[in-house]
Amino acid sequence: MKKIGLLAGVGDLPVACAQAARGLGIEVVAVSLLDDTNPALSKAASVHKSINVARLGEVIAFLKENGVEEVTMLGKVTKEILFQGAHAAPDALTMQILASLPNKQDDTIMLAFVGALAQAGLKAFDQTALIKALMPGAGVLTKRSPDEAERKDMEFALSMAKEIGRLDIGQTAVVKGGAVMALEAIEGTDACIERGGKLARGNAIVGKAAKPAQDMRFDVPAIGEDTIRSMIAADAKGLAIEAGCVLVVNQAAVVELADANGISIAAI
Repeated sequence: MKKIGLLAGVGDLPVACAQAARGLGIEVVAVSLLDDTNPALSKAASVHKSINVARLGEVIAFLKENGVEEVTMLGKVTKEILFQGAHAAPDALTMQILASLPNKQDDTIMLAFVGALAQAGLKAFDQTALIKALMPGAGVLTKRSPDEAERKDMEFALSMAKEIGRLDIGQTAVVKGGAVMALEAIEGTDACIERGGKLARGNAIVGKAAKPAQDMRFDVPAIGEDTIRSMIAADAKGLAIEAGCVLVVNQAAVVELADANGISIAAI
């Protein structure tokens, strides 16, 4: 692996991956798929270009022109853009893919996307191949450990997150006292936490887990500082992540922010 293509959505993960790859002597050809992709990616990558996510044909052409054969996809690209018109007019290839979908579930869309890349000679590889160090093993990450009631809710939240993951709906659950406050769907993690926090009225627990049949080439669950900020705004008190399966971006900053606000984070 001397050169990789990096298709980037929102967040810090694409930058972390590009930096890790270049540290290993791997050339990174990066494509920012959305307007709000982290601008630091342009400096972290060897070659960079912004191409709207709806222009898949153009994305593929750019990667091929730069000699890319292996591709990874990192960062948030929520499928709500399909319904809000927040993307550019799709090109012919994107329209063909969307028209062929039997449904618009996350895995359905991403598998079709990966299939189109493969047909063009671009192999998608494990999202975590270069950043496995960002996936904590079992243990408490913060100064404050969850109490018995919180630990029980953490385990319950993870079980609920697993179940909606099995249905390919989302990866996050918000609970309180053994009751589900909110389950993530198309709105994304932060909006789910906000909604669950309003219903819980304080002391909610958030769970984030991988799907039971997680395809490591895409949609690997991740948390970051924005997750903690959403929890602070929602007055949530605990975050459970599935050990070895959830990426924690900028872990030191995440833990520092959680500690400063009395939030417990445990990898279970």
